[in-house]
Amino acid sequence: MSVATDLRWFDSHCHLGSDADEVVGRARDAGVAGMVTIGTDLAESRTAIEVACRFDGVWATAGVHPHEARFGTDGIVELLDDAAVVAVGEAGLDFHYDHSPRDVQVDVFAAQVALANERGMPLVIHSREAWEETFAVLDAEGVPQRTVFHCFTGGPDEGAACLERGALLSFSGIVTFKGADDVRAAAAGCPIDRVLVETDSPFLTPVPHRGRTNQPANVAHVGAAVAEVMGRSVGEVADVTFATACDFYGIDLA
Repeated sequence: MSVATDLRWFDSHCHLGSDADEVVGRARDAGVAGMVTIGTDLAESRTAIEVACRFDGVWATAGVHPHEARFGTDGIVELLDDAAVVAVGEAGLDFHYDHSPRDVQVDVFAAQVALANERGMPLVIHSREAWEETFAVLDAEGVPQRTVFHCFTGGPDEGAACLERGALLSFSGIVTFKGADDVRAAAAGCPIDRVLVETDSPFLTPVPHRGRTNQPANVAHVGAAVAEVMGRSVGEVADVTFATACDFYGIDLA
């Protein structure tokens, strides 16, 4: 699958390290004008902010990933005041690995949903093998006005449940994987103005670069795959997802 090189893309979810100079440079060369680098615990949230402050067109989030929920949310609230921080998260539930006890994951997720509501900030959700439990927390706490299910891994039914709650679906390189028919079906049925594209780099490298370390420069391959299943042009997907990401995160990249 070839991708156009004259489009502007927004990687709505990536993980940039402190050595991000070359990665950001390659992303710029590939037409990626905006990136959000994600906090997963206190230390990684601080790193995300430091990286975002070094580059134009890069923003950060602050939050606690379900894997790290056992360490709590101490220090996260203060980071949300930083000008580089545009969202709470990634937060959520992961019952596949259970690196943190499930009851602790639920409590820490609920606390971050409450933070997003209190601050009027976007919420970035990680949900794996915990759809009903994730929806239960959101329904109890109230779904933040701007909510995205990052790296969406469900099918059409889960996608519909997210959309019914006003959330966006963010598609990663998984949409290019051979066995991801359910994810592609969810993308095909999603309104284009409710979609974001992401790399989740350095993870989940899309076809045709499987086996290599992922990077934001590859987001165009994700967008092309989404365009294909939607029956839309790559240019339309690039333009709409770019505008949606800016609106969702409250970013001005006109």
